[in-house]
Amino acid sequence: MANSETLPESEVLGLELEAVIGFNGHVPGGLICHPDQEHLVYPLGCTVLIESINTNKQYFLHGHGNNVSCVTISSNGAYVASGQVTFMGFKADVILWDYAKKELIARLSLHKGKIEALAFSPNSKYLVSLGGPDDGSVVVWSVTKRDAICGSPAAGLNVGNATTIIYSNCRDEMFVTAGNGTIRVWELDFPNRKIWPTECQTGQMKRIVLSIAMAEDDSYFYVGTTTGDILKMNPRTKLLADAGPVKEKFSLGVTTIKCLKMGSVLIGSGAGVLALCKSPTYKPIKKIQLQGGITSIALRGQGHQFFAGTEAAHIYCLSYTDFKEELIATCHSGAVQDIVFPYGTDDLFATCSMEDIRVWHTSSNRELLRITVPNMTCYAIDFMRDGRSIISAWNDGKIRAFTPETGRLMYVINNAHSIGVTAIATTSDCKRIISGGGEGQVRVWEISPQSQKLEEALKEHKSSVSCIKVKKNNEECVTASTDGTCIIWDLVRLKRNQMILANTLFQCVCYHPEEFQIITSGTDRKIGYWEVFDGTVIRELEGSLSGSINGMDISTEGVHFVTGGDDHLVKVWSYSEGEATHVGVGHSGNIIRMKISPKNQHIVSVSADGAILRWKFPFSS
Repeated sequence: MANSETLPESEVLGLELEAVIGFNGHVPGGLICHPDQEHLVYPLGCTVLIESINTNKQYFLHGHGNNVSCVTISSNGAYVASGQVTFMGFKADVILWDYAKKELIARLSLHKGKIEALAFSPNSKYLVSLGGPDDGSVVVWSVTKRDAICGSPAAGLNVGNATTIIYSNCRDEMFVTAGNGTIRVWELDFPNRKIWPTECQTGQMKRIVLSIAMAEDDSYFYVGTTTGDILKMNPRTKLLADAGPVKEKFSLGVTTIKCLKMGSVLIGSGAGVLALCKSPTYKPIKKIQLQGGITSIALRGQGHQFFAGTEAAHIYCLSYTDFKEELIATCHSGAVQDIVFPYGTDDLFATCSMEDIRVWHTSSNRELLRITVPNMTCYAIDFMRDGRSIISAWNDGKIRAFTPETGRLMYVINNAHSIGVTAIATTSDCKRIISGGGEGQVRVWEISPQSQKLEEALKEHKSSVSCIKVKKNNEECVTASTDGTCIIWDLVRLKRNQMILANTLFQCVCYHPEEFQIITSGTDRKIGYWEVFDGTVIRELEGSLSGSINGMDISTEGVHFVTGGDDHLVKVWSYSEGEATHVGVGHSGNIIRMKISPKNQHIVSVSADGAILRWKFPFSS
C-alpha cells in the first residue's frame, strides 16, 4: 500500500535552490568574514551560508540536523567548523567543512545537547570545542586526524558554565575559556594528551562573560561582560590588567568584542551600540547606534572595513574611517506568516511576519519596502488586483491597507474580527475583501475609495479560518478552517453552497484553474481532491511522511502544484498523476506558506525560522 502511493527515491528529482533570504542574528559571533576578504559566512537554521560580498552568489553547507549554534573559520581559510543544538541527552555534532570544495569533511560527535563555541588554533591543526550547559566539557580535536586528542570539564565545581572560547594567536598550546564567574587559561600538553587549566584572578569583581577577544601578539585578552564593562587580562600572569568604563557602562552588556591594531577594541552592545574604545578608560572614541542587539562583528582584513550582525537579522557594513553604517542584508527575525505575488508579475513579492510587511525584489533578493506596525503580528497579506494597495490581516483584529510604493497607511477596518484576522482574500474587481477570523467568522467587506463597510458576516465555522480563495468570476469563494471543514460560499447570495468535512485541521486550500475541483491539505498530511459541485472526495494522496502540510499553491495552468509543511520539504506534484516529481531540501524550520510565481519561473517558500527560499520552478513555461 505504501509503495503504490510513494514513488521510489530514484524517480524524484531535486529542486534547484536559487537563493535564500535569511540570517540568524541570535548566534553569538555567527557572522564571520572569510580570510580571503571576499565572502561572508553566517548561519541560518540548520544551514551555513557562504555569500560572496561583491556578487551575492550563495553556497550552502547542508549537514546539521538541527539549528546551528556556532560557526568559526580557520585562520588560513581552509576549514569552516560549525556546531549545533540538539535534544536533551542526544549527541550534538561539530561538523568540519572544506571551504574550497564546500563539502563536509568530518562529523565530530562527543558533546551532548549543544555546542556552545568553537575555535581553531593559529596553524589550523587543532580545533577546540565547548559543550553547552548540559555537557560542560571542553574537547581538543586534531583537524588532520579528525579525532579527539583530549578533553576536560570546562569550569570548576563552584562557578557557572563556560560560554565563550578564544585561541591564542601565536601558540598552538594555549586557549582561553570564559563564562559565568569563570575565566580560565588552558595549556595543552600534546605528547601526553592532557590539558591544564589555570583560573584567572579578578579580585573582588564578579562578572558573567559574554564575549572574548585576544590581542594580536597574545600580550592581553579582553572579555566583555553582562555588566557592560570590559576586563583586560594578562594570559601569562593570569591577572587583571585594567577594567572599564567605570561610569558609563554599555547598556545590556558587551555582547561582542574584536581587537584592532594599536591596542584599540571594537565592541558591540546588547542595546545596539557599536563603539571604538581604548584601554585603560574604554570611553567610546567613536560610536554608532544600530537596530537590534549586536551579536557579531566581522573584520574584513585588518579591520579597515567591518560587518556587524544584529538580533533584528540585519547585516551592516561599516568602514573604520567614517564609521557610517550601510545595511547590506536584512530579513525577518521571526516566523514568516505569508507570501504573495502581485497579479501577473514575477519581479516582486511581499512577505509578512511579526511587526512588519516587506516587499522584495525577486531576482536580487533586495528589500524594497518595509511597513512596520509595532508589537503586532501580520497573519496574511494580499495585493489588490489593480496593484494600488496591499491588504493585510493583523492579530489585533484590524485589516490594514497600505500603498505598495511608499507603505503609507490608506485605511484601517477596526474590529474586523474578535480574535484576530487570520486569513484574507480580495476579489479581482477590487470592490470586496473577504476576511476570516480566529473566532471562525467569514466577513465580506465592500470597499470603495471613501468607505469600507461590512456586507455580511457568514457564521458557519467553529474555529479559526486558515485560508481563503476566491473564484475568478468573483461569484464564489472557498474557506478552509481548523475545525475540519472547508465551506464553498456563494458571494452573490452570500450563503453557503457546499461543505466539505474531514477529520483534520485544514491549513490550505486551492482552486484548480478550471474551478470544478479544489485541493486541500492540513494536519492529517493528506492532500484531498474535492468536487466543487457537490463536495464529494475524488481522491486522497499521502502528502508527507511526517508533520502537517501548511502551504500549498497550484500553477496557473493547473498541471502542477506544490506543498510544504512540518517535514521541511518543498514538494512539486503532478496534478493528474498525483505523484511527487521534485523535492527541495533546504528549509530548517516548519514551512508555513508557499507560492508559485505567476509566470511559473520560481517557487518561493517561507518558514518559521524567518527564512525565505527561492527555488527554480522545474516546469517553467
